[in-house]
Amino acid sequence: MSSWLGGLGSGLGQSLGQVGGSLASLTGQISNFTKDMLMEGTEDVPADLPNSGREENEATHSVLRSENERLKKLYTDLEEKHEASELQIKQQSSSYRSQLQQKEEEINHLKARQIALQDELLRLQAAAQSVHSGSGSAPAASASSSFSYGISHRVSAFHEDDMDFGDVISSQQEINRLSNEVSRLESELGHWKHIAQVQGAQSSDQTEICKLQNIIKELKQNRSQEIDNHQHEMSVLQNAHQQKLTEMGRRHREELRDYEDRIEELESLLQQGGSGVTVTDHSKVYEMQNTIQILQMEKVESTKKIEDLETKIKEIHKRLSSAEHDREVWKKEQERLEVEKRQMTERCERLQREHSELQQSDAGTEERLLPQSASVEEVLRLQQALTDAENEIMRLTGLNQDTNLAEDNQKLQICVQTLEKEKSLLSQEKEELQISLSKLSSEYEVIKSTSTRDLDLFSQVHDLKHNLEAKEKELNQSIHENEILMAELEELDKQNQEATKHVILIKDQLSKQQSEGDSVIKKLKEELDDERQRTHKLEDDKMNIIKELNVQKEKLTHSEQALSDLQLTKQKLEDKVEDLEDQLSKSETNNFNIQKENHELREHIRQNEEELSTVRSELTQSQTQGSNSNLKDDLLKERETEVRNLKQNLSEIEKLNEHLKQVACDLRTENEKLVVACEDVRNQLEESVAGNNQISLEKAAILEWEKAQLETELCRAEKRLLEEERKNKQTVEELSSTRSLDTSALQLEQERLVQLNQEKDFEIAELKKSIEQMNTDHKQTKETLSSTLEEQKQLTQLVNEKEVCIVKLKEKSSELQKELDKCAQTLRKNETLRQTIEEKDRSLGSMKEENNHLQEELERLREQQSRVVPVPEPRTLDSTTELESELSQLHIIKDHLEEEIKHHQKMIEDQNQDKMQLLQSLQEQKKEMDEFKYQHEQMSITHTRFFLEKDEEIKNLQKTIEQIKTQLHEERQGSQTENSDIFQETKVQSLNIENGSEKHDLSKAETERLVKGIKERELEIKLLNEKNISLTKQIDQLSKDEVGKLTQIIQQKDLEIQALHARISSASYSQDVVYLQQQLHAYAMEREKVMVVLNEKTRENSQLKTEYHKMIDIISAKEAALIKLQDENKKMSTRFESSGQDMAKETIQNLSRIIREKDIEIDALSQKCQTLLTVLQTSGTGSEAGGVNSNQFEELLQERDKLKQQVKKMEEWKQQVMTTVQNMQHESAQLQEELHQLQAQVSVDSDNNSKLQVDYTGLIQSYEQNETKLKSFGQELAQVQHSIGQLCTTKDLLLGKLDTMSPQLSSGSSLTAQAAGSPRASRSSGPHESSQLLQQEVHDLRKSLEEKDATIRALQENNHRLSDSVAASSEVERKEHEQTDSEIKQLKEKQEVLQNLLKEKDLLIKAKSDQLHSSNENFTNKVNENELLRQAVTNLKERILILEMDISKLKGENEKIVEASKGKETEYQALQETNMKFSMMLREKEFECHSMREKALAFEQLLKEKEQGKAGELNQLLNAVKSMQEKTVTFQQERDQVMLALKQKQMENSTLQNEVQRLRDKEARLNQELQRLRDHLLESEDSHTREALAAEDREAKLRKKVSVLEEKLVSSSNAMENASHQASVQVESLQEQLNMVSKQRDETALQLSVSQEQVKQYAMSLANLQMVLEHFQQEEKAMYSAELEKQNQLLAEWKKKAESLEGKVLSLQEHLDEANAALDSASRLTEQLDLKEEQIEELKKQNELHQEMLDDAQKKLMNLVNSTEGKVDKVLMRNLFIGHFHTPKTQRHEVLRLMGSILGVKREEMEELFAEDQGGVTRWMAGWLGRGSKSVPSTPLRPNQQSVFNSSFSELFVKFLETESHPSVPPPKLSVHDLKPLDSPGRRKVDTGIPESFRDTAESRAGRRTDVNPFLAPRSAAVPLVNPAGHGPGGPGHLLLKPISDVLPTFTPLPVSPDNSAGVVLKDLLKQ
Repeated sequence: MSSWLGGLGSGLGQSLGQVGGSLASLTGQISNFTKDMLMEGTEDVPADLPNSGREENEATHSVLRSENERLKKLYTDLEEKHEASELQIKQQSSSYRSQLQQKEEEINHLKARQIALQDELLRLQAAAQSVHSGSGSAPAASASSSFSYGISHRVSAFHEDDMDFGDVISSQQEINRLSNEVSRLESELGHWKHIAQVQGAQSSDQTEICKLQNIIKELKQNRSQEIDNHQHEMSVLQNAHQQKLTEMGRRHREELRDYEDRIEELESLLQQGGSGVTVTDHSKVYEMQNTIQILQMEKVESTKKIEDLETKIKEIHKRLSSAEHDREVWKKEQERLEVEKRQMTERCERLQREHSELQQSDAGTEERLLPQSASVEEVLRLQQALTDAENEIMRLTGLNQDTNLAEDNQKLQICVQTLEKEKSLLSQEKEELQISLSKLSSEYEVIKSTSTRDLDLFSQVHDLKHNLEAKEKELNQSIHENEILMAELEELDKQNQEATKHVILIKDQLSKQQSEGDSVIKKLKEELDDERQRTHKLEDDKMNIIKELNVQKEKLTHSEQALSDLQLTKQKLEDKVEDLEDQLSKSETNNFNIQKENHELREHIRQNEEELSTVRSELTQSQTQGSNSNLKDDLLKERETEVRNLKQNLSEIEKLNEHLKQVACDLRTENEKLVVACEDVRNQLEESVAGNNQISLEKAAILEWEKAQLETELCRAEKRLLEEERKNKQTVEELSSTRSLDTSALQLEQERLVQLNQEKDFEIAELKKSIEQMNTDHKQTKETLSSTLEEQKQLTQLVNEKEVCIVKLKEKSSELQKELDKCAQTLRKNETLRQTIEEKDRSLGSMKEENNHLQEELERLREQQSRVVPVPEPRTLDSTTELESELSQLHIIKDHLEEEIKHHQKMIEDQNQDKMQLLQSLQEQKKEMDEFKYQHEQMSITHTRFFLEKDEEIKNLQKTIEQIKTQLHEERQGSQTENSDIFQETKVQSLNIENGSEKHDLSKAETERLVKGIKERELEIKLLNEKNISLTKQIDQLSKDEVGKLTQIIQQKDLEIQALHARISSASYSQDVVYLQQQLHAYAMEREKVMVVLNEKTRENSQLKTEYHKMIDIISAKEAALIKLQDENKKMSTRFESSGQDMAKETIQNLSRIIREKDIEIDALSQKCQTLLTVLQTSGTGSEAGGVNSNQFEELLQERDKLKQQVKKMEEWKQQVMTTVQNMQHESAQLQEELHQLQAQVSVDSDNNSKLQVDYTGLIQSYEQNETKLKSFGQELAQVQHSIGQLCTTKDLLLGKLDTMSPQLSSGSSLTAQAAGSPRASRSSGPHESSQLLQQEVHDLRKSLEEKDATIRALQENNHRLSDSVAASSEVERKEHEQTDSEIKQLKEKQEVLQNLLKEKDLLIKAKSDQLHSSNENFTNKVNENELLRQAVTNLKERILILEMDISKLKGENEKIVEASKGKETEYQALQETNMKFSMMLREKEFECHSMREKALAFEQLLKEKEQGKAGELNQLLNAVKSMQEKTVTFQQERDQVMLALKQKQMENSTLQNEVQRLRDKEARLNQELQRLRDHLLESEDSHTREALAAEDREAKLRKKVSVLEEKLVSSSNAMENASHQASVQVESLQEQLNMVSKQRDETALQLSVSQEQVKQYAMSLANLQMVLEHFQQEEKAMYSAELEKQNQLLAEWKKKAESLEGKVLSLQEHLDEANAALDSASRLTEQLDLKEEQIEELKKQNELHQEMLDDAQKKLMNLVNSTEGKVDKVLMRNLFIGHFHTPKTQRHEVLRLMGSILGVKREEMEELFAEDQGGVTRWMAGWLGRGSKSVPSTPLRPNQQSVFNSSFSELFVKFLETESHPSVPPPKLSVHDLKPLDSPGRRKVDTGIPESFRDTAESRAGRRTDVNPFLAPRSAAVPLVNPAGHGPGGPGHLLLKPISDVLPTFTPLPVSPDNSAGVVLKDLLKQ
């Protein structure tokens, strides 16, 4: 039976596991079906939506991934189940084997025990006999005397058979004596019975009895003490519980008061904040809420701003360093100029120090130096400001970090304190539990020892029965009191549970209200944010525009100042030059005057010298004449003095002249230097003026463009403002019109507005109510939390108690095993009894034989009596003594049997008690199961609530994300007012999305129906739990995957938005703005789709959670029904037991009085054992005492029938599930077909894509060709521009042309940018859309290329005009060259921009194509994985089916075994019946034997009396014999009754043993189920904890996302500068409220896992944090406002300076670029010219070589012609002649004809020759041979030449031609210089002279030898011998080109192909 039940349990477990697996797979398939339906809904969205294809791919990818994961899980689950089933089968087989071994060992042990018991029985019998002989000596003596007397009297009896009645009467005295002896024997028999009963007890001393009595008294005292202690503990526990309840209530009230005070404060704050806000004006409320959110995020903004400022500062530093570098360069140049100026000024001072203009110029230079020093000071000041700003930023970050660290430290300290407190509490509880455990264990050991002693001493406690009964009554009373106390405890537990349920419901309501309040507050905040952001954006736009205007004005002023400075410097320099020229003219005039004076002085000196000479001559004359007089001497002296004076004057004048000459030379050199400097200055001025003009023009153009942009932006902003004003005015007008006008439409609008206002009022009122309710609920939650904490403590205590109970149960199981061993011993005893019966049968056979012997002896005696009166023999006495001894032995055996019956009854009672214990343990286990189930339900409820709260938070976060997206969408709409088409597209897309959502709803309804249909079929609790766990896991995984994807998408989009913002902030591109707007719009649509998907997933989540709740309700209902059924079963069992007990009593009443007394004793002992066990159980576990089940076999049969019915139901349900699974498989096959179709579509689209890419590459190649053309055009321009000069008039014209060209190019670029932008936006859509967009891109690119071609043509026309105007003047062309260079540079730059754009598009297309390929590959991989997993699932299902078949086979085998066991039992019963019959026969035979012995005794007495002659005595003896016979009959009946009772007891024993076996099996099964439930509970708790953690992670991720998005939004909108004071006050109040609400929500969420002390500490930390936050925010606001203003000012200044420096740098760079370009072009042209010259020289050399080669060839040809004239080819003629003789005579005419044709003989002449006689010919031939025999060589014959004679002439001629084609003569050798390679240019140029026809013929004849050198080829291939058909008189004149046939007698060789036959060749030859 145990094996059958174990097999049934294992089979049931396996089938249930399989059903669970199939259910899990079915639910997974249903979830997949819902997902597929949703995906079909998304696929139905029309193709106009962008990104739909990619999203479809992603959705299918995600669905496949989830299905993949689900199938993997299924696979793993099925594998685990398979392994578990295999393990179970192995365990069962091993257990069965071990049980078989145990049974065999038990049988051996019982046999040995039986033998030992038999030995003991014999020993006890011998001891009893010895005790009897030793105890009574007097009765022995009397017995001996009576025996001797009887013997003496009985010897003479029965001497005759036919005696008289007189003799019988005379023997009356003898009869009386015999009756006395009988009575004495009966008393002896009673004495012996008493000895046999008290044999085991009274063998030991009386001291043992006293000890036992003392032990019993001690046990009673201990029991009474334990009862008192238990009652005392109960009262103490009740008191402690009441005290705890009062403390909890008091704490709860205190917390409620605190919270009420807090709520009142919050309400007062709310009223203060709400007093300024009216109900009607909603816009103000929105603004206020916006300000709240912005101020909340100001910290994040400030940090981001600081980072941005740091980056800007770094950029400014870089710019500063570059500007400083440029400035240093300028300074160096200025210093150089200043040095030159100083030199000039020094020279001028040396010339003329009087001029004051030089001082003015010095003053001017000083004035110019001053602003430079000021600029240096400004730079230093800015650096200092930057360092200050950095220090402040560092300080702020330090403060932030310090505050954050302090907060973190506080939190950590609080957490550490709470954890330490919890640890201390737990350690205290642990110590208490350990103490209680030790006490319980000691008590249990004491009780166990006493109970074991009681069980051992049950056989020895007969005399103390009455005392025990009295004590049992007392015990029953105490048990009854204990039960009452337990009932009260249970009622208290129920009340506690109800309170907890109420608390949980209140908590749910609170959480819902809180979530509603949070959602309303978030909505208000978001609306406020929107309004504030819009206003701030407008203000930022205004500020930006004003700043840009200011910057541009400053730029203009700077440029004007620079121009004025340059003009001043120019004027000063011109003034200086004029002054220097004046000085030079003056100095020249002075020099000229001095020269004139010098000339005059020279003439004067000459005159004086002449005069002197005349005077000297006169003096000499006067001397010769003599000194006429003294007067002449005086005159001479005077003249000499005058001459000296004049000489002195002359020397002075000469010195002055030299000095003047030197001065003039210096002045001339200085003048030349000044002239050079002036020219340099003029050139520089002209260049600077030209550069300034260009810069000013460019700046003017840029400024105009920026102005236009700013004006357009201003116009837009003004339009927006005007529209808003109009809207406001319209609303005001509508309100006024509603007041004034009474039309129906206006009234309706007014009513609608009033209703809206009322709804808002109601919402506000509801919010207030909800806040109040939340406060009240919060109080209630605190109470519930406190109660739950206490319950948790109680639960921990219960868990510890249950662990103790489990230990006790294990001990009980060990005791039960011991009892099993005892039962096995009883079975062995039964076997020993059978052996004794067999021995008795043998003894009966021996007795029969003895009886036969006695009869024979009787007959022999009769014969002796008839013959002779015999002497009294001693044999009769021996026989009587033998009979008496046998009687005594039989009595002893009877006593032993009675004792055995009593022992068996005791065993039965013990088994009943064991049954009671087992039932109680089962009930306890059931209670534990119920408690575990209740805990599991509570845990699941709490987890579901937690999940609901998390879902609500997720929904709120999603709402915030949606509102953020709507804000972005509105911003984009504001920026895209011009693009109305885009708005229409978005409307269409939104409509399509709505249609898709409706389809989703329909598909969800269908899925709900399916789920309900499946739920109705679910029957088992395990399957439902497994399904719930799998569903929750799948939901978590799906939500994680989807959230991860969404986070990735959002992060990507955020990164793109940041990049766009950076581009917009860095440079305002008008072209990129439109593209960015389109991209933003596309991303907004993508985000909306993502949000739609998110919403759908959240809906699915909520639906699944509702399903989970429904399943839990169903489970609870099923559990309640199970409990009811169990109760009914118990009632039925009790009724059945009562009826069975009645039957047993009726049967027992028929038994003897002795058996009844023993039964009463056994019942009393069993009751005592039960009471002791109940006391133990109540003291240990406090569980209820259940009713005793005596006949649970029928119950088990009923349960088996029920289980069979359930199995049938499960099989039916399994078939239904299989049908649904098959349907789902069909659907999956259809879906796979659809997938294959989609893949085919994708492949087609990819083919289209590749085609488009090919077209695109072709277009790119054409574009590159155009670029090459442009480059060639540029080279031509460079060549043209060498001869161009400079002119100012053409410059203006070309500038005008440039202005006309630039808008065209800009329009082209904008078109290309638009074309580039549109595909970017629409590329993410499906493959069809991508192909269309690629076609559009190709079309756009073609258009742009056409436009570029047009521009290139226009430029070419301009170029032609420029080339025409070269002749005008060189200066004009040079200027034009410079301008065209600049134009080309601009075009190149634009071209590079376009190329970059094209490259970017290429990269984008490639990236998208790669993405498509990768997604397709992933898709195929996932499909393959799915197929593999499906195959694995099918394999597992097949394996499961095989296992089920095996299980069914095992079940069949089990049933067969059960049937065989039943047959064996029936056989055993039949054997027992036969045994009983044999025993009855034995007893009858024994009775017959006994009667025969008595008869023999009677006959002996009669014989004796006859001998004595006493007839009366004989009658007396007959009467005594009759009475003895009656007694023996009564004794026999009693023995039969005892045997029947024994049989009944044995039957009962066997039934009880079977029942015990079944109960043990049931207990094992229940233990397994308990273990499984515990494991399941642990698993469910783990899964719930995991889910909770996952939900927390999700919540954290979503919060991070929200924070990131809000930060980005806030960073996109610049800082708010003008916030009013009232707004800040209201913001603070609302912020406090928000903080409080959020903190309360967080606290309520945390209070589930954290104790009350943590809650209090968190409240304290909250208050501190709020204070710190408020202070910190106030400080931050002040700091950030001041810092922002400073930074803005500094930035503006830096920007101004940087822009001025950038302008200068740009102008310089342009000059440099122009100079470099001119130099590059000049160097390129020179290189090209050199290359061309080299090529010309090489070509000339090659021409000369070719000429020489031609001359050589002509000479050689002429020589050949001269040498070969009039010659015939000897070899040819010889071969022909020999061939003529080899041919047959009939064909020789043909040879002759051929020879004639070769020699030039005509046909007619040949025919005439043939017509003549043949003798002439022979004579001619003989004469010819006689002449030519010496010259012709003889051809030797070959061995195979005989066949040649027979062959035709045509064949021979073909062979001749073949031999002729391989010449023996070596070719003519050429010199090395004449030979050239095949592909040399000389050869090619020679070939060019040959006409085409001639070339063709040569090539055709050469055949494959075209590669070979023509000089090495044979003659036939080298030179054509026949005049080609194309030549006439006008052919080439060269000798080589003339045909050879005109000059030489040649033979035309023919190329013979192997295919042509010899006859065809001959015909062709003959035709010639």
